[in-house]
Amino acid sequence: MKKILLATPTMHGKERQYIQEAFETNQVAPLGSNVDAFEDKVAAYVGASSAAALSSGTAALHLSVLLAGVKENDIVFVPSLTFAASVNPIRYEKAIPVLIDSERDTWNMDGAALKKAFEKYPHPKAVMAVHLYGTSAHMDEICAICKEHNVPLIEDAAESLGTTYKGKMTGTFGDYGIYSFNGNKIITTSGGGILVAKRDEDVEKARFLSRQARDPARHYQHSTIGYNYRMSNIVAGIGCGQMGYLKDHIEKKRKIYQIYKEAFSDIKEIEMNPLNKDGADNNWLSCMTISSDSNVTPAQVMDALEAENIETRPIWKPMHLQPVFEKYDFIQVEDGMSVSEDIFNRGLCLPSDIKNTKEDMERIIKIVRNQFRQQ
Repeated sequence: MKKILLATPTMHGKERQYIQEAFETNQVAPLGSNVDAFEDKVAAYVGASSAAALSSGTAALHLSVLLAGVKENDIVFVPSLTFAASVNPIRYEKAIPVLIDSERDTWNMDGAALKKAFEKYPHPKAVMAVHLYGTSAHMDEICAICKEHNVPLIEDAAESLGTTYKGKMTGTFGDYGIYSFNGNKIITTSGGGILVAKRDEDVEKARFLSRQARDPARHYQHSTIGYNYRMSNIVAGIGCGQMGYLKDHIEKKRKIYQIYKEAFSDIKEIEMNPLNKDGADNNWLSCMTISSDSNVTPAQVMDALEAENIETRPIWKPMHLQPVFEKYDFIQVEDGMSVSEDIFNRGLCLPSDIKNTKEDMERIIKIVRNQFRQQ
């Protein structure tokens, strides 16, 4: 049986032209024309004035945390329903994450829970919003809360390049925004990330820190701790080639979501992941939840697909349930099971590779539907 994967890189050939040029000019270090061009292409696409290309989205988040002035024992508000890479950079600086529950409308940070967190911890150093699975958080509310308390906002837009909220690109609302180009993202550089910021001087400082914080002296001089976080000119070439296909990738991701939504519309137990009504999603991954009163479980669906050589994934396990983060405070609006835990318990990610054929999609859908017929 043909193996169907969750989401894999889609190469087009144009990427090789940039890579070949890098080889021919011997620009294979973390500096070169591809890096410069990729930064310019991403900045222009999202509407930022500049961008710093880095080795990963996590590196970009770490530098954002540093730029926000986060230090040991500072408090940072961050969603619980996210990937660990959102929270890890907070702990790199020995700061304290306070984990915020999700809202059902978007699965992202709940504004009411964020307000509650400010009541308990009036002076956090920063807030980090995440746009989960390519769906925008309600940025008007989150930005207003941060502005009211004069707290910098970091946007983890790792999964949401190309997603808009009220016509504006995610990643550009906060003081700092980051994107990921890992192999499974909407476009890829194999591995890499980009940082954008409201102030160009912050982007320049990110570049400085990413180059081991080497001072502008003839000799090797360092006045602050730096990091080896710059993007390679080779992988930046992949990104330059991929940028020309970003619109096409998004259109295909959206089509996948709509195919699933229509295919399961008559099964009352299935609900697709919600989209922000005030935005346009990139639909990076199509996800579904199963009603709690159904006899079918997410594990049953995943097992059935796995048996047919089809890859799925659970929804991110909330950070407040993770052994490494469970000691940190978790803020939810109401007592009882949290929204993030409920989504985790009832959800799964469906295969969302844009190379899936019509036959692939029909095969996936048939297997899922069969689980509900067998009740």
